[in-house]
Amino acid sequence: MAEDIVKVELDGPVALVTLNRPDALNALNRALRAEIVSVFNELAQNKEVRAVVLTGAGRAFTAGIDLKEAGQTGFALGADEDSKSIDMARALRDYPWPIIGAINGFAITGGFELALMCDVLLASEHAKFADTHARVGIVPGWGLSQKLSRMIGISRAKELSFTGNFLDAHTAERWGLVNRVYESDELVPAAMKLAHDMCSSQPDLLKQYKALIDDGYGMNFAAAMKEEVKRSIAHADSVTADAVEEARKQVTARGRDQQE
Repeated sequence: MAEDIVKVELDGPVALVTLNRPDALNALNRALRAEIVSVFNELAQNKEVRAVVLTGAGRAFTAGIDLKEAGQTGFALGADEDSKSIDMARALRDYPWPIIGAINGFAITGGFELALMCDVLLASEHAKFADTHARVGIVPGWGLSQKLSRMIGISRAKELSFTGNFLDAHTAERWGLVNRVYESDELVPAAMKLAHDMCSSQPDLLKQYKALIDDGYGMNFAAAMKEEVKRSIAHADSVTADAVEEARKQVTARGRDQQE
């Protein structure tokens, strides 16, 4: 029996999603893209899951679009999708809970873009990022040209995108692309631990907070500040003094535990 090209393992409220075409460096052919979309759509409907860790099997997170298949079939690239069933950007953008990218190896071009669709990035010491759009001759369509410059600065983003050179994990950490770098065998456990930590926050607030940050990201600063005030006022009507006091006790106790 053939192995699933995307593996899903549930650990309480956290789903570990593993891209599983290791012999092809998890290249994003149509089948894999469709399965990623299907998995995230299903997880969005799962009321028990409140965070996802996304990683790859083998030496790569994903090497990006399967150019061998593209050369043979001429299928749509980047934003030129012909069906929602293979629109990964939409599926991950619409997923309401945190997505932690555990970047285990190569994240190249479309694979780099998939990484940038995650909310938080952690990396193994063997992770390498590269944007080869300019060398392959494809204009990015999954957000790389806009997201990368906002994360690491426009000058650094231009250097990476105009050269296609690799960015190693430790430099990516210094530049603010990834939050932390781990030994290979520590990466997924660390990502799972972080996901569980996020899930210990109030579920409704966690979902609302992600939406607020993401929606504000697409606005100018003044508009985003107004949106925050608007949503804060709307949410305040549902908050009781007793609930705040109970939450205060829990937060205080957690803070003490973290200091010990």
